[in-house]
Amino acid sequence: MNHHAIYALYPNVVQIFDNDGINIKVGAFDAEGKQVEIDLDLIESWVDPTKYQRDRIYPTWQEQMDLQYWDSVNGTTTWKDAVAKVKSDNPKPE
Repeated sequence: MNHHAIYALYPNVVQIFDNDGINIKVGAFDAEGKQVEIDLDLIESWVDPTKYQRDRIYPTWQEQMDLQYWDSVNGTTTWKDAVAKVKSDNPKPE
């Protein structure tokens, strides 16, 4: 189940149990433990507006500091180019 979609589309859901062979209960549940009926077609068609943020993997801050240092020494734009590539590879949806 797409937990992000369920939590986004059903704000009353507080717990989700997948069929993992361990849980007796399977599905989405509210704070009182009552099962919440979910529309699987709606869940399947949901597009996460913040997915691009999780997909953007930047160099560590140490690597970025090193890139900035060498850019200042060499007059290059390696750091800006690295950050721009991460952003262009994972664009923010319009």
